[in-house]
Amino acid sequence: MSSSDRAEFGAYLRRLRAAMSPPDAQGGVRTSRRRVPGLRRQEVSDLAGMSVEYYTRLEQGRAPHPSREILDSLARAFALSDAERDHLFRLGGEPPPGPASPASVIRPGLLRLLRGLDDTMPVTVHDGRLDLLARNRAAEELLGPLTGDGRFERNLAYQAFTTGVLTNLLGGDGAARFLRAAASELRTALSRYPDDAYLRSLLAELTENSQSFRDHWRHGEVGTARSAIKQVRHPTHGWARFEIEMLHDPERDHWIMLYTPQDDASFLAPDGRPGEGAM
Repeated sequence: MSSSDRAEFGAYLRRLRAAMSPPDAQGGVRTSRRRVPGLRRQEVSDLAGMSVEYYTRLEQGRAPHPSREILDSLARAFALSDAERDHLFRLGGEPPPGPASPASVIRPGLLRLLRGLDDTMPVTVHDGRLDLLARNRAAEELLGPLTGDGRFERNLAYQAFTTGVLTNLLGGDGAARFLRAAASELRTALSRYPDDAYLRSLLAELTENSQSFRDHWRHGEVGTARSAIKQVRHPTHGWARFEIEMLHDPERDHWIMLYTPQDDASFLAPDGRPGEGAM
């Protein structure tokens, strides 16, 4: 950390300390009349489990680069929100900690968005493990029901490599590109959650039972694309071309896929190679 970085870090700690409510008498801490708002340095250092001398040096911008353990202790002491904690880590010169796992519940506002777009475009939501969490009525009509059952039935990578729906839905070339994307996105998920038991079990299941997955996995690709042009076989209208954009909710690690129908041709026969990319 440069001297200016340390100064900004110290200023943030002082603002956080000033914003905290002093403990009451029932908390066992002496609460004499205070000249300034917030906690004393000694009280913060006690909450964070560090010496008051070291904490004072942090506030004054005189301490060296704080460790991730120190930053985590400060975040707990100040009872920071995820956004505040992430800002503290960045000021301290460390990347913010990632979530232990994706959230299992979709924000209510996002669910309302899905329903509001029923008559406009298909929309799906999946999490950082590639599990499908929700889709609107237009997406259900376009993509059809999930097949199979069991623990991984809602996982996009599992569906791709263990069912036969892709070729009918995307055509031969489109299915091949989706399989490539599914393997690379699974690798991305595992790099984000390396100790996740669910993802490890999914990897073992696909490795054991799918030669196609083993072939794609050996390429070692990591998913990066967030937009694509895809042709999808609509069950009643035939081939339709969509522009797909993926939006990310980083706090919950949810991915929103918007299928925007192309203005020039909504339903057509497949021609050439539509763009690779988003699942």
